[in-house]
Amino acid sequence: MVATNTITFLSYSSICVTLLFLARRTGRVIARDWTFFAIGFALFIVACGSTHLLEVVTTWIPVFWIDAATNVVTAALSAYVAIQLIRRARVIAFGMNDYAARLANAENEKHQMEESLLAASTLEDWSRMSAVVTHEIANPLEAIHNLLYLIRTQDNVSPDIVRLASTADQEASRVLTISRSTLSFFRQSYEPEWVDLHAAAESVRLVLDSVLERQKIQLVIAAEGDVTIEALAGETRQVLLNLVRNACDATQTPGSAVTLTLIRRGGVVEIAVADHGIGIQPQLLAHLFEFGRSTKGDRGNGMGLWTVKHILDRHRASIDVQSTPGKGTTFTIQWPRAYRKHSGRFLAASA
Repeated sequence: MVATNTITFLSYSSICVTLLFLARRTGRVIARDWTFFAIGFALFIVACGSTHLLEVVTTWIPVFWIDAATNVVTAALSAYVAIQLIRRARVIAFGMNDYAARLANAENEKHQMEESLLAASTLEDWSRMSAVVTHEIANPLEAIHNLLYLIRTQDNVSPDIVRLASTADQEASRVLTISRSTLSFFRQSYEPEWVDLHAAAESVRLVLDSVLERQKIQLVIAAEGDVTIEALAGETRQVLLNLVRNACDATQTPGSAVTLTLIRRGGVVEIAVADHGIGIQPQLLAHLFEFGRSTKGDRGNGMGLWTVKHILDRHRASIDVQSTPGKGTTFTIQWPRAYRKHSGRFLAASA
């Protein structure tokens, strides 16, 4: 009896010392009332241990009045700890459930982190590849520019040929601009200009004319008010082309229409591209603008919408997506009309 009570007393005492040590070391991060609770629990533990110690003493010395006093103190501390524990039961239960939920989601978070690292690695590889491609296509594009100039300046060339050659020259310039800008989304060095979005939309219609005819769908363009914006001209057409082309790819019913609406709303131009196609699955919406994510399966490379998002971010424009599977999708852009340059980047200015 003496041995077991002595061991119990020493164990309780060590628990008390440990709790007091933790209360002191964690005082900066734990609320004061929880610190008091820890101290009270520590005193309760040592009081319980003291009753076992007195069991050893009273084996030879009958000082039962000290034993009784120790029990009184132990009872008071027991009541305090019990009341405080009941008061904190819900908080403790919530904390335990939250911790359990975090443990359950740890595997999912690990998987998401691995996917993010893989996407970052893929992006780095793609950037290196883009540098090579940009260098290799520059010379052929310059040759195309020269040939188109010669075509436009020939004698007895019809106005239609001149118009088509001029359009081809503009699109070749846009390809060169895109190739040079893929590696410099955040370090543009050239100045923005005022761009007529209605004219840019008509340019997109001309580029996609063969796609529209092959799929037997219509591109309806509607503009309301002054829809000019200050931006990088090639990139505005790149945004519109990506969104309209995706809408055309999603539209599989002949005779359907893709709608491109441009509306001036104060200092912002609202751009809406809507289709009545297959829609986007809900699980893809949250990752729609991530690099390598595509709604087209094996037919897509996951760079179109990623590029669109980066261009819009640089121009301080926002984009929203509403989609219903089987009914269609609408992309809505809020593009500020005027920008001013500041510290090498563009900031929205009041219009």
